[in-house]
Parts: sequence; structure tokens; C-alpha cells
Amino acid sequence: MEKPCTLLVHFDKGSPAMANEIKAELESGDGPAKADAMRRAISLLLNGEPLPHLFITVVRYVQSCDDHAVQKLLLLYLETVDKRDAATGKVLPEMILICQNLRNNLQSPNEYIRGVTLRFLCRLAEPELLEPLVPSILANLDHRHHFVRRHALSAVAAIYRRQHGDQLIPDAPELVERSLASEQDAAARRNAFLMLLASAQDRAVAYLLTNADRVAEWPDLLQMAAVDLICKVCGPKGGRADKGRYIKIIISLLSAPSSAVVYECAGALVSLSSAPTAVRAAANTYCQLLSSQSDNNVKLIILDRLHELRASHREVMVDVVMDVLRALGSPNVDVRKKVLDLVLDLLTPRNVEEVVLYLKKEVVKTQAAEVEKGGEYRQMLVQAIHSCAKKYPEVAASVVHLLMDFLGDPNVAAAHDVVLFVREIIETNPKLRVSIIQRLIDTFYQIRASRVCICALWILAEYALSLSEVESAISTIKQCVGDLPFYTVSEEGETTDSSKPSQPVVNSVTVSSRRPAVLADGTYATQSAATETAISAPAASLGSLASTQNLRSLILSGDFFLAAAVASNLTKLVLRLEEVQPSKVEANKASTGALLIMVSILQLGESSYLPHPIDNDSHARIVLCVRILCNPGDDVRKVWLQSCRQSFVNMLAEKQFRETEEMKAKAQISHAQPDDLIDFYHLKSRMGMSQLELEDAVQDDLKAATGQFTKDADDTNKLNRILQLTGFSDPVYAEAFVTVHHYDIVLDVTVINRTKETLQNLCLELATMGDLKLVDRPQNYTLAPESSKQIRANIKVSSTETGVIFGNIVYETSNVMERSVVVLNDIHIDIMDYISPATCADVAFRNMWAEFEWENKVICIFFKLSAFFKIIYIVFDT
Repeated sequence: MEKPCTLLVHFDKGSPAMANEIKAELESGDGPAKADAMRRAISLLLNGEPLPHLFITVVRYVQSCDDHAVQKLLLLYLETVDKRDAATGKVLPEMILICQNLRNNLQSPNEYIRGVTLRFLCRLAEPELLEPLVPSILANLDHRHHFVRRHALSAVAAIYRRQHGDQLIPDAPELVERSLASEQDAAARRNAFLMLLASAQDRAVAYLLTNADRVAEWPDLLQMAAVDLICKVCGPKGGRADKGRYIKIIISLLSAPSSAVVYECAGALVSLSSAPTAVRAAANTYCQLLSSQSDNNVKLIILDRLHELRASHREVMVDVVMDVLRALGSPNVDVRKKVLDLVLDLLTPRNVEEVVLYLKKEVVKTQAAEVEKGGEYRQMLVQAIHSCAKKYPEVAASVVHLLMDFLGDPNVAAAHDVVLFVREIIETNPKLRVSIIQRLIDTFYQIRASRVCICALWILAEYALSLSEVESAISTIKQCVGDLPFYTVSEEGETTDSSKPSQPVVNSVTVSSRRPAVLADGTYATQSAATETAISAPAASLGSLASTQNLRSLILSGDFFLAAAVASNLTKLVLRLEEVQPSKVEANKASTGALLIMVSILQLGESSYLPHPIDNDSHARIVLCVRILCNPGDDVRKVWLQSCRQSFVNMLAEKQFRETEEMKAKAQISHAQPDDLIDFYHLKSRMGMSQLELEDAVQDDLKAATGQFTKDADDTNKLNRILQLTGFSDPVYAEAFVTVHHYDIVLDVTVINRTKETLQNLCLELATMGDLKLVDRPQNYTLAPESSKQIRANIKVSSTETGVIFGNIVYETSNVMERSVVVLNDIHIDIMDYISPATCADVAFRNMWAEFEWENKVICIFFKLSAFFKIIYIVFDT
């Protein structure tokens, strides 16, 4: 087994050759020089260098130094150095030399020296060294200074616990109880109480019940210890019948001034009692802490506890929903998200109206400029209101019109969530369709995002059913598109003055003919140039044009997918207008206007004066719309006016069915499985086995009885992940078991000495290639003949690139003075080892698709590959 480590210091500049330098500085240096030498010696010890000949030098030249820093480093050195013989396991004889120095420190007139020495004795496990020091330790229990008494109590507790209470200080509980009765220092009282809690629980319980009326006046450190005692006494392992007395103490501590004590009391109250009164008191306590604490990490922890209460006591948590909502005042996004998730899980018909009203107020607050991350917070609120409306459709009418004011939000994600919410509400709430359509027509001019425009156009085309609604929708789209055509062609010599202030500029493109150009083959061609021109508009209408022609500006920026959506939805509106409009003249006029818009878009897309021409899909879509308007039929009308909406209805039904199935699957999850391991507390107390050892033993017995040792597929997978690092003929055989967990790689290397000699200073040296980083360097070991050793190495992955781990094993033998090297096989870490599948919602996937522009990257990669293969073909052809 690996040695226990109580001290960890990073040090990467050491070498065994420094031992002589350290020894010289300890022998001849002054206080600061000795302190620096002791620091380097401790660092070398922690990095696996034994330094066997340095101990006597430390005893001779460091123990007598009066410098407090050197004395503290001396104690750290004694804590780190090996005090037992590796072969026999007995205490080294030279260790007896430090006892006199430790006794002198325990009797020193300086309180600091006494305290740090007592603190060192808490980590000293050798009874041969502790036995002569026990009288001095007990004498410090009555020292005048609380710093010394505090650490003396800790030392007594550690010695009594480590030696099972019957060797060195058999009467430690009585001594500590007497000290606790007369002690005034808070930390010392806590140390004494914890010692009684761990080693003499009945005495701790008696002290607690004797002072039950004064527990609220105790210092917070002692109150925390009292809560720990109550949880231990009344928990599943304690099984006390008189829980009422302890719960009364817990309730009295709920009003303590310390937030930590109050938090622990709330958790203890829930663990001790499942009564609604106790759970309600704990929930109210958590809510008070949630509103009073300013630290975001504390709020996240409290919200986790509230989530746990919601899972087991949902009926009680419903009553504190409004208190939880007050935490939305926190500027942290993670806190707000957890609050909204908790509140949405606690929605009921009784509180949904209050919750939605509060969320509406928060949405209005996000319009203020001083709200931090207002767009992201508004998106979260919109999604929460959307969930409320889906669960309880009766509240949709009170929020849908308010949210539609945010269709023109600069935050595209928030505006997109709003329009998706409107799309779902207008289908699930037929009573709201007329008002939503009218409100959407009024606010359509404010929309500035292409994705939001596409969805809003679809809603207008599908749910504008009456004559007035259809005509208003067509008129709105035409006004947003603006004057047609999008660009004009003028003859040579005709110019348009765009600099006049009386001629406000409307987005357009003018093509002016220029002088002919002579091509390479001698023919003539007309050379043209595109310039922005001005289409006359009244100066008074300049502001209104700039604010209403949102579709025009988006189309002129090259968004032909939006242009195709405009053509498709105009086609639906015209087809529906032909059904509801009795006058054929008006219907034909609307159809002609729609055809003019489509032809103008096609003309603009086929010109060479925009950043990129129209794509084939959008072109084909617009041409299809033109053909349909020129020659409509009954089958076409059925597809465009009925099948599209039916597809949307089917999508909503499937989404609702999937959510219902997920909720049923979660409800069927059992927290206690039939094959769970059983905790044998009685066997644990009698056999002296730890909980982990018992679980492993029971699991192995079950596998052996059922024959799963030979059938278990996991064992086969583990065998497949063992990599051979050296050959069978090498003097040192090594194999590695690779474990990949997210971004951590653990190598469990088994090293076997196949020779008849003892291998000294055997070290596993590893190096990495790629974005892999070795966390720590394995220490040196000594291997007996034909023995083995388990060496563990931790490696950190910093990116998703494939990496390589290579290295060697270096060792020394007694016969050969040079170091021998065994080169290891390379270990290739594949990216697929730490990639796991995950799920993604449709809306989130579309957002990521639009954000990362994957289709553009795929096309770019395709063109690069085609160009590459074309070059390869030309090279081979020549």
C-alpha cells in the first residue's frame, strides 16, 4: 500500500545530489540558512527521495536552534521522514533521539512552541515515541493559555483514538470531560466535545442534555458540534427513541446568529423527522438563508437542498414557492436558472397565477438598461412562462400579449423563444387566435431577426383565416418588403443623384452601363458597375420607412432563405384569400402583387451585385410558388392550406407524448433496487471491517455464488483494456490498466521484478505527446526479487486531440553501478475513449446549427476537398 501523506508541497527542482549541500548548510548555517535547507529537505522527502543519512545531522544541528521557523520546519520534517524500518516495520532506534527535544518543547515557556508541538503529536502514530511524552501532554491541559489547551485536547483525542483508548491514556474521557466543564475558549470546548463525541458518546450526550437550555448561548463552533452529535445519536445508526428532546434543541438553534449553524440545523431537522411541521420549518429556514446570503456558491448549495426537499416533500415545498422566487434578484445566471427550474417543478393550479404574475414583473424589469445580462435573463423568463402556459393553458392569455412586445428584442435567442411560444399557444388556444394575429400584425415591423421573421410569417400564413386578417397580413408583408423592383437598370449617361438631402435613400441597387471593354479574344463586352441609388420618398416618411422595411433590409443583405419563406407564406395567404374573397378582381390583384415580389427576388438573386447569389434550394422554392399562383389546383390548395398545419399539430402531439413518457419513466425509477448491497452494521461492529470492505466482501460472495466471476462482461472489458508495456524477456515486466474518466486518465501500472536481485530506486518515467499533461511524477521504489509493485500515474486531458504516452523504467542493482533502462511501449489515447453520447433538443440543435454555421463549413470543406482532388488528378494526368 502507498504511504499515508499528511503534507503536500510542489517541488520539481530537486535531485539526490542536493543532499550534501543540505547537510553542509545545516551544519554551518545560521537560522535563515537552516530554514531554507530544511524546506529543501522536506520537499525532497515528499518527492520520494529517502535521504537516510540526514536524520542524525538534523538531530545534532537543528534541534538546538532557537529560531521558531526552524523549529516548525523541524516538526514538518519529523512528520514526513520514515520512522519505521521498511523490512521489519519497527520504529527505528535513532528515533528515540527526538523524544527529549519534544519533551522540552512541551515544557517550553513559549506558548507557540508548545502549541505546534502538540499539533505535531496529533499526527504521530508510533506509541513507542508517544509513551514518554504523555505526562507532558496531560500537563498542558491546565495551561494558562487557550492556544496550548486547545491543541492539548486535540493531541489527547488523537492519541486515545489511535491507540484504542486502553494503552497510553486510559482515563482520557474523564480528563477531557473535566476540562470541558471548566473551559471558556470556544475552540478548546469544541475540541473537547468532539473528542467525547467520537470516543465517549454517552458522556457527550449527558453534557448536551444537561446544558440543553443554554445551547442557544453556546459559541457557533460548539453548536455545530452539538448538531453533529444529535445527527449521530438520532440517525439511522443511533436509533434513539427520545428524538423529541433532540429535535427541540435543533429547533432552538434555527434562530442562531450563525448562518452555518442554521444551515446545518435545517439539514439535521429533515434527516431526523419527516413530519410536515419539521420539513416546513427547514424549508422556511433555507428560504431565509437564500434571501439573506450574498455569496452565489452558498445560494447554489441551498437551492440543491431545496431540490432534494422537493423530491421527497413536494406538498410542503409548494407553500414556499413565492419565497424561492425572491432569489431571482440575484445577478448570477446559474442561480436564476436553478430557481426557475425549482419553481416550474412546484407549479400547481393554486399558485400558477401568482408565479406567472411575478415572472411578468421580472420580464418588465429586464427592459431597464441596468439589469445585468438582461437579454439572457429575459430568454430564461420567456422559457419559464412558456412552460407555465403549456402546463396550465388558462394563464396563456395574460402573458402572450406582453411577451409579443419582445419580438424585436436585440437578443435573437429571446425573441426566437417568444415567437415559438406564440406559435404553440396559437395552436393550443383557439380562443386567442384572433387577438394574437392582430397583435402580431401590429408588432411585425419591430422584428429585426431573420429566424423570428420566418416563424412570424408562418404564423400569419397559417392562422390568418378571416378576410380582414388575410388582407392585413398581405398588406403588412408588402409594406415591409418596400418598393419594387429591388434595383433598376439605367442607360449610359443617366445617373441618379443620391446625395440630395431631400431625396431620402431607400435600400436599392442601380446598374449603370459603362463604356465597352475589349476582351482577350478581341470581342467587345459591356462593362457595368453597381451603385446604390435613391428612390424618391417624402422626407417626412423617412423614419417610418427605416422602421417598417425590415424584410427589405434582410433580403438585400443576402438572406434568400428568408426571401423563400416570404414567397411561401405569401402563396398561402393568396390561396386563402381566393377562398374568402368574393371579388375575383381583388384576389387577382393580390396574386399579381405577390408574383411581382417573387419575380423581383429572383431577379435580385440572379444578379451579381450582392455578396453571394441565391442558392438553388431557395430559387427552386420561389419558382414553385410562382407556378402554384399561376396555376392553382384543389390538390395544391389542400397541401398548402391543410397539410402544413396538420404536420405542425402532429409535431406538437409527438412532443407532448415524448415528455409524458419521460415523466412516466422518471416516476418509475426506484431508489432501492433488489440487488442493492445490504449494510450489515452488526457484522461491521464485531468483525472490525470498514463499510467499504464489507460491501466488497458481500459483492464478491454474491458473484462467486452465482458464477458471475466467469460470466461478467465488465471483467472481460477490463481485460481488454490492459496494455503490455514491456516484453516477457525483459528483466522488469510491466503492464498498464488504462481508465479514462471524462478528462482524467489514470494509469495503474503493474511492475514485476523477474530477476533474482533487488532493484533499487526503480522509477517509472512517463512523458506525453499532444494535449496531455502528467499531473505528478511517480516516486522511487525498491523491488525485492520476483516481487511486484502497483504504480499509479494521473494524466490530464486538455483537448479532444489524440495523444500518446511513452516512457521507460529506470532502476539500479547492487552489482551494477550504472542505471538500467527498459523502454516501454507507447500508449495511444483515442479520442473516442472520452467521448460519450448525449441528447439535444430540437430547438437547441437548430440554435447551435445557426450559431456555428455548420452547413457553410461543410460546403467549404467540400469545395476544399474537390479542389484538392482536382489538383491530384492534374498532377497524375501530367
